[in-house]
Amino acid sequence: MPIQPVILAGGTGTRLWPLSRELYPKQLLSLIGKHSLLQTTLVRISLLPDALPPIIVVGEEHRFLTRSQIEELDLFPEYHLLLEPLGKDTAPAICGAALFARQQHQEDAILLMLPADHLIARPDDFVDAVARAQEQAVQGHLVTFGIVPDHPETGYGYICRGDGSVVDSFVEKPDLETAEKYVADGNYFWNSGIFAFPADTLLAELSEFAPDILHCMGKAVEGGSIDGEFFRFDRTAMEQCPPNSIDYALMEKTTNAVVVEADFGWNDIGSWRALWEVAQKDEHGNVISGDVLLEDVENCLIRSEDTLVAAIGLRDTLVVETADAVLVAPMDRSQDVKKIVDKLKKQGRAEFHTHTTVYRPWGSYTILEIHDRFQIKRITVNPGARLSSQMHHHRHEHWVVVTGTAKVENGDQSILLREDESTYIPLGTTHRLENPGVIPLELIEVQIGSYLGEDDIVRFDDEYGRNG
Repeated sequence: MPIQPVILAGGTGTRLWPLSRELYPKQLLSLIGKHSLLQTTLVRISLLPDALPPIIVVGEEHRFLTRSQIEELDLFPEYHLLLEPLGKDTAPAICGAALFARQQHQEDAILLMLPADHLIARPDDFVDAVARAQEQAVQGHLVTFGIVPDHPETGYGYICRGDGSVVDSFVEKPDLETAEKYVADGNYFWNSGIFAFPADTLLAELSEFAPDILHCMGKAVEGGSIDGEFFRFDRTAMEQCPPNSIDYALMEKTTNAVVVEADFGWNDIGSWRALWEVAQKDEHGNVISGDVLLEDVENCLIRSEDTLVAAIGLRDTLVVETADAVLVAPMDRSQDVKKIVDKLKKQGRAEFHTHTTVYRPWGSYTILEIHDRFQIKRITVNPGARLSSQMHHHRHEHWVVVTGTAKVENGDQSILLREDESTYIPLGTTHRLENPGVIPLELIEVQIGSYLGEDDIVRFDDEYGRNG
């Protein structure tokens, strides 16, 4: 049976705020090395012999950036991007991917389910573990990858192995004393969230243990739509689907689960401390990124994204700076970052949702300054790309080209603007911006008006399928 890789690329990774945001989640970040965690996962599965084109399940709002990162690698001439209109945890995502694979006539495949945001230090050992899992899955088992623990970790769930490789039980995150007993026992493994399922067996067991999820996701696939290279699950069906993890929905109920020992340098990068533990350190135990100056600092993680960060006399502390937020916390409180994110979300603050730089299918924009009645942005348009044909009810716009060439539709006019040339877009005027050149177009946009929100856009034509 061939391997069908399925990468689960939803989620936001709130414990890595302020770097990770709702619109720029953990799996799309480059935390170690030049590649994002998603790209590192894709490189890893490219090592699997005779694997089918990957299926990537991603949130609706992350689709263009995900596609860009996949194509940047140039590893897969074919792949499938499945869009979740809303997040419902891992069980619906896995069920939907399995049903989609069956729709693609891959019902005899072994589904290899992989989170997109894990770090695996030894890819060759990963390939070996997948081969052993494939042997078990071919026999009709539901296989989970159990990570051989190297210390008593209280932040992970555990898998208890019974006779042979049969799963005896799944155990919630333990206290330290219990975790120490688990490690000493030798039959307890960290729950990695990586699985290998025969597609037909998975769907049969979901029919028994989670029929409501199978029913709703069956409707979501049946009523799904193709949007270019994307396949979008039907929103109405997914709204009716109960949220649940694959552990709770299936793995803790089935009698057909087995565990494969996996020792390949796994880390789920679930906190800043976890990143500090696996990242390369200087002679004082510090993990440094960006423009950072230190004096008498030890065992700290200090990351600068936008400006100089200077630190004196710190111990066991994390400092993460972005253009619009700074996080400072003791290293042993890194899990509590989620509490800050919850407060930001409840208050409706933009710092939960996005960075000052926002990525779009045509390029990106960066907010340079914002006040009550005016806003200044730097807009970058990729070569050959263009924005939607649109108008605004509440704002005027002034555009000044910094580099490249801009083709502008401004009402009835169509003009070319080059470096240091400008145009004015009156309120209510239909307009469009395009980069006809071979280098990125950069311009400065000054917005003036009574309301400057991104939802003040009426689109008339958009080649990326966005509505509104």
